[in-house]
Amino acid sequence: MPITFTRLTDIPLSDIVAHMSDPRLLDHMPLLSGDWTDQRAAEFVAFKEGFWTRDGLGHWAILQDGKYVGWGGFQKEGEEWDFGLVLRPDQFGLGTRITAKALEIARADDRIPFVTFLLPPTRTKLAALKRLGAVYVGDIDYDGETFMKFRLDTPSATA
Repeated sequence: MPITFTRLTDIPLSDIVAHMSDPRLLDHMPLLSGDWTDQRAAEFVAFKEGFWTRDGLGHWAILQDGKYVGWGGFQKEGEEWDFGLVLRPDQFGLGTRITAKALEIARADDRIPFVTFLLPPTRTKLAALKRLGAVYVGDIDYDGETFMKFRLDTPSATA
């Protein structure tokens, strides 16, 4: 069951619309609102592609055995690289494997000495994040919502 990363532009907009329209995502995505249409999905993809242009890194579409299971990746916030992951609810169990694969990429990138994770207070299952070595930094306000912020040092494998 290989997990691969590709660009969001490779995914049919209808797949992204169906994913982001799933009401189960609302429980853990306080910034998610409104109806998802092909136009909104196209704007979302263009926005995420902008980070690749600006920073040389961004969010991917995530595939398992060639099938779209969600999106996630790194987004530069000031001087920090934040890692986010949004899986289809029926694929939530893949989070640990996907995160490990993404962290391999972070460790190979000298620009990323650490990553941050912003989680809504509704996320109460944090054992996997703590097993990775992430440390709770504190609560922060992001776009009017409260998130728990964690930090994980990502020393290069060659360091």
